[in-house]
Formats: sequence, structure tokens, C-alpha cells
Amino acid sequence: MTFIERTRGRKHRVITAAVALAASALVLAGCTATGPGGGTPSGAANYNIVVMPKSLGNKYFAASDAGAKSAIEGFNGTYTEAGSNEASPTSQSPFIQTAIQNGAGAIILAANDPEAVCADLKDAMAAGVKVVTFDSDTNCRDAFINQATVDGVAQGLVDLAVKNFGTSNAVQIAIVSGGPNATNLNAWVDSIKAKLVAQAPNIQVVDVVYGNDVDADAYNAVKGVITAHPELDGIIAPDSVSVKEAAHYLQDTPALQDTIWLTGLGLPSELRDYIKAGVFDQFGLWDVGALGQLAAYTAKALIDGEITGAEGDTFTTPLGDYTVGKGGEIVLGPLFVFDKSNVDNFDF
Repeated sequence: MTFIERTRGRKHRVITAAVALAASALVLAGCTATGPGGGTPSGAANYNIVVMPKSLGNKYFAASDAGAKSAIEGFNGTYTEAGSNEASPTSQSPFIQTAIQNGAGAIILAANDPEAVCADLKDAMAAGVKVVTFDSDTNCRDAFINQATVDGVAQGLVDLAVKNFGTSNAVQIAIVSGGPNATNLNAWVDSIKAKLVAQAPNIQVVDVVYGNDVDADAYNAVKGVITAHPELDGIIAPDSVSVKEAAHYLQDTPALQDTIWLTGLGLPSELRDYIKAGVFDQFGLWDVGALGQLAAYTAKALIDGEITGAEGDTFTTPLGDYTVGKGGEIVLGPLFVFDKSNVDNFDF
């Protein structure tokens, strides 16, 4: 499946932090749109779906959650966003328990830690709640929506590095990642390092640092790694906060813009001005709204019994036909590269 350049802006507009906080407050209060007791009438499919990003206020997850909302409302389900402003390993646990108590039909979750919420998610599945993870996986769910394969993401970023630096001259780069326990980020970092060793051993990863999905922390991580490695040639930042703050730091330090090459995974809405100003040239990502939509359609397919999450299961969505792969993984599509020529075409 190729990247879909969407013109239906309403499906990908960023919902505000105030709306997100109001939605999570509804969940904490034990309220749902299905009635005072939660759940659905006997015999009806329970499309009461709670979406839990890693943290509220993150534009990446605002866009993915907006995609999930559009899909859920499209099949007459009830959408609720729940979560914390903090992306800590256990911050999602109370929201999972509240979703269970409120009779959710499914939970869609981007995990902050692969293990920390497993006991809560197992409680949910034992209660009949379908669990779909997206963006970052856990070890306890029915299906996982992967925005791209680990190899696909890593290879896309390595290709950009090789295109810029070549395979001859000695190069030092650092990786600035998000949370140190995030399954997807760690897998990408490991794969990037392995592919560089195999394909461009002249490009040496001299450090891996973490910004904890927090703007100020990421900014300081970028500043710190550049200070610690005065011969640094480049940065790969495989999460939206880190690449944005790396660009921010380079903008604040113009002398470094001709010295430090940058790429990563980010949002067009956050990186457009940096790209157009020439702070850096290219970054990659996928259709974030479609990621949330696919998670929602997968939750529906699980609720309907169309799939169980077993390898080989197939289902049809408005985005296309999908097959469940090994370990319950469903892949949205390949990495897409944004640059000055196309960054204005996307609204998330």
C-alpha cells in the first residue's frame, strides 16, 4: 500500500489539547455515550472504543486519534480519547481500568512501555474488550497496527543518510530518540545501527540519547549530544518530538546548519517552516491519520468476529484490504519522504 495523499482535511485536522483533556475527563468520570451504565444494548455490537495515545498534546497522536475518530464515527461507533499529558510507563494503566469499568468494546493504545500495562490489558481482554495497539506495541493485545515494518522505517532513514554522506568518508552521527522504553523506537534504533554497519560502515553512530517525548528534554538532548561530540556530522531523530526539537535547536544555532545534517520521522505541520527555511532538507513518515483509521477498522473487525488477530486473517476496510501477519501484526504501508517540493501538500 502506498502513501495516500489526502485532500479530506477534516479527517486529519489536529484536535486541540482542550478537546483531548475533556474527552479524558469524561472517561475518568465514568461517563460514556452509550448510556448511564456503559456498554451497549444486549445483542448489539459494542462499538464503544477508547483511544489511548502515548500522551495528550502531542500533534502526532492528535492526528492519528483524529483519524480513528473519523473511522469510528463512520461506522456509528462511540469514540473517546483518554490519557495523560505524561508519557510514563504506567500513566496509561488507570485509563485502561476505567475503560473496562465503562464497558468499552475495544481499546486502541500506543504503548509507552511493552510490559508496564500488560496486567491491565489482560484484565481488559478477560472482560471481553478487544485490544489493538498502534505505533508502539505491547506483549498483550489482539492485534498491532504497524505504520511500517521496522526494516522499512530503518532502511528509509539509512537511505537518506547514505544519499547525503556517501559510503567513503568517515562520518559521525548521533541518534536522538524519544522514550527509552518505547518498543517501536528501540527497534528502529537497533535496525538503523545494524543497517549502517552492513551498508555504510563509514557512518558511525557515536551516541544514542533520549528526549522522553518532551519538547524541552528533546531540545536539551540535541544540544547535549552536539556539545559532547564536537566532530558530529549528523543526527537521525526517529520520533516527531525529537526531530522537531533538533530542527528548533539548529534554527537557534545558525552556524551549525551547514555542519549538522538532520533527518528523522516528523509531522509536515511541525516541520514545514524548517524545511522551507532550509534548516534541513528531508524527513520521513506515513499517513498518520490513516494509521488511526486502520486501528479503528481493525478494532471493528475484531468486535464483529471478522478476524481474531491470527496470522492469515483477512479483512476489508475503506483504506483497502489487509492481511494479519505473524504475531498479529498489520502493516499500514511504506515510509514516505517529505521535502520542500511536497511538504505543503499535507495537513497533519
